[in-house]
Parts: sequence; C-alpha cells; structure tokens
Amino acid sequence: MENKPEISVIIPVYNEKNTILEIIRRVKAVKIPKEIIIVDDFSTDGTREVLRRINDKEIKIFYHEKNYGKSHALRTGIKKINGKIAIIQDADLEYDPQDYPSLIRPILEGKTKVVYGTRFPRYKKRLSLFKNKFYLANKILTLTSNILYNTKITDEPTCYKIFDTNVLKSIRLKSERFEFCPEVTAKVRKLGFKIYEVPISYNPRSVEEGKKINWRDGFEAIWTLIKYRFIN
Repeated sequence: MENKPEISVIIPVYNEKNTILEIIRRVKAVKIPKEIIIVDDFSTDGTREVLRRINDKEIKIFYHEKNYGKSHALRTGIKKINGKIAIIQDADLEYDPQDYPSLIRPILEGKTKVVYGTRFPRYKKRLSLFKNKFYLANKILTLTSNILYNTKITDEPTCYKIFDTNVLKSIRLKSERFEFCPEVTAKVRKLGFKIYEVPISYNPRSVEEGKKINWRDGFEAIWTLIKYRFIN
C-alpha cells in the first residue's frame, strides 16, 4: 500500500497529435509522485503513433479499438488507476497541471473527498473568459446542478474533477460521450459527498483550434442531470 502513487492522472485522448506530448510534459513536471493513465479512444490523426513511441515507467497507455467517446475512455482509465487521488486531465492544454497541488490539498487535509477546479470563482472579475460563447451553457448546467442536487458550485462542467480514488471507483458510471461530468456530479451528490471548489487557471481554445464539445452535448448534459436525479 505504501508504494501507491500519490495521484493518478487520467488523460482521455482523441485526435490530439499536436498537444499530447506537451500535456504529458506538463503533467510530468508537477513534483508529486504520480502515474499517468492515457486512454486513446481510437484516434485517427496520428496520435496513436505518437503514443506508441513513448517509453516511460510513469505512463500507462491503453488503446480502444473503436471510438466510444470521452466518457467511455474515462471509465476505462478509472479501472486502471492505483493512486490515492484521481485527477481528470484533458489533453488540449486548456488546463494547467501546476494547479494540482492546490486541487489535491483539500482531500489531503481531510476536508472533502471530491474537489472541482472552478474557472469562475465568485471573487474574481469576469474577464475575457466570461465572453466565451460556452459561458451561457456552463451557467445553465451549473444552475441545474445546484437546483437538482442542493449544492453551490460555480463550474459544473469543469474538466478538473479530483476524487479520493476509493470514492471514484465506488461510483457506477454508465456514460459514453461527454456525459461524464453531469453523471459523476449527480452521483457523488446522491452519495452525500460535498463538492469543494478550488480556483484554477484556464486557457480556452476555440472550435477552430480543436474544441470538440457542442450545443448537442449541452442538451445531453442537462438531460443526464435530470435523469440521474430520479434513477441510479
């Protein structure tokens, strides 16, 4: 048990040839004992070829033989983790791994079992990020979460979701595409866990730069929140 890494970083990957090596470099630069779990969801842009050239004892790479979706890739990764704390990390460079120490601190200090990294802390000015066209969808999802699950979070669809590994592994997840965030939010709240938020840095990319989520995914996320309010 003492040989467990402090954190397990799960990176779902689909067509991120241009950023995958850089995000790996940034994650490895964080001075916390770790394992990196990469799940390639059947990339077709050369990402798999880049990954196959990696030989690093901190990194475990798993390959899907068809494209299932981001949430399915996360579920694959969760089955493989051994660290005490699990961190969800996108491969697109929007989120900064240097935030890891502040994100895991509330769990290490025993304040909570679940931490979300918020891009919208209440006490910060609303700068250019709030002009992003995804802002309204974010606020609708967050408000829906707060109403349905009696919580007071500011950024439900944030990528940075951090868990005590035992808690994450105990949740029966079913999502396939982009529904991981609303599903896990619904289920941790129904289990009675408080979601503790920590401010993070954020560098949003546009659809032209490769952002994959769209308005249909927003509707699916809202439906997921509503659905799991009434079923397990």
